[in-house]
Amino acid sequence: MMLFNLFTRSHTAAIARERLQLTIAHARIEMDRSRLIDTLRDEVVAVIAKHVVIDLDKVQIRVARREGVQSLDLGIELPAGFNRKTAA
Repeated sequence: MMLFNLFTRSHTAAIARERLQLTIAHARIEMDRSRLIDTLRDEVVAVIAKHVVIDLDKVQIRVARREGVQSLDLGIELPAGFNRKTAA
């Protein structure tokens, strides 16, 4: 009797539903993380751009993950002897 219970559709459907819910939750987390990284990048660049002339094409962002820790590296190329913006 137990052998037949292993192959019932309801058991398989429940497992498939659970896997789908996990996949959707993971996708939502990744989308939120991506939006957060974009927001952080934009805000940091805006603050620096208030004081220094920067080329937005020269801004690089990297996210590193290791041993449960994430780091956000933001690289902004400044011109040699970078120009400080003057108050208008």
